[in-house]
Amino acid sequence: MKKKRKIWLLSIFSILMLIASACGQEKNSSTSADAKESDKTIRIGYQKFGTLNILKSKGSLETHLKEVGYTVDWTEFPAGPQLLEALNVGSLDFGHTGEAPPVFAQAANAPLVYIANQPANPSGEAIVVQKDSPIKNVKDLKGKKVGLNKGSNVHYLLVRALEEAGLTLGDITPVYLPPADARAAFEGNQIDAWVIWDPFLSAAELELETKTIRDGEGLVANREFFLTTDSFAGNEEALKIIKEELIKADKWIEENPGDVAEFLSPEIGMSVEALEKTLKRKEYGLEEISNTVLDDQQKIADTFYHLKLIPSKINILDASADLKKQ
Repeated sequence: MKKKRKIWLLSIFSILMLIASACGQEKNSSTSADAKESDKTIRIGYQKFGTLNILKSKGSLETHLKEVGYTVDWTEFPAGPQLLEALNVGSLDFGHTGEAPPVFAQAANAPLVYIANQPANPSGEAIVVQKDSPIKNVKDLKGKKVGLNKGSNVHYLLVRALEEAGLTLGDITPVYLPPADARAAFEGNQIDAWVIWDPFLSAAELELETKTIRDGEGLVANREFFLTTDSFAGNEEALKIIKEELIKADKWIEENPGDVAEFLSPEIGMSVEALEKTLKRKEYGLEEISNTVLDDQQKIADTFYHLKLIPSKINILDASADLKKQ
């Protein structure tokens, strides 16, 4: 009798162990599923102004991505170089910058991949001086202090403008400042000229009545690029949705600049007038990365290497999305 009771207890114990094991496996499976779901967060970096900023404000991207299980985590950056530094250290999956920051980032071995670009917008950046400044042209910048965001699009504009005028960076004193600090220095006459892009440029033109001594026309393309990382480039479904939403937002902006300016003004703390001016002189449309665009990027990279602004030569094709797929 005792023997039968012992066998019976062992049987019950075995059954309970199996149930516990099954529950544990189910729990682990659920935990793994939750972890997998939480991994589907796209970390997007954006700047004060741009199509991504529109998407963040409207919430349409989150809605579309949620349909396929993704969430979005947004982070604002003062300019492209800072955004790409975050991408380089693994804090971001996607972002946008001008044409120069990716060159500096690639030279620093950032794992970036070009995804798409917007059309050239050379009039969207310029070298400005105070309205009563004795500086009349770029040649007059010799020996002067020029404020700019280091590694940004305007860095290349300044290099090309000086070259056109027969000068080099060695002929001026570059003062590297992010936009907000540069404007304060400009207003306080701590710098003689300021190289800046829209919408900061439009705001300065309207509010400070600046004088433009050279914009990007005939010198630079001034394209906006959308970039991701090596590790995120394989998420084609998510990237396809981001592109689709960028195209929709771009079309809305092009057709409704006044409404968009009013919509964005409280979001980014800039005047409706400055934003509308920016939007009206901007070119629209999302473009696939072409050989022409890559060639233009290579020229920037070669120029920066020649000027010793980057430590080594780089091949822009190494950051091409098409090449990464091969």
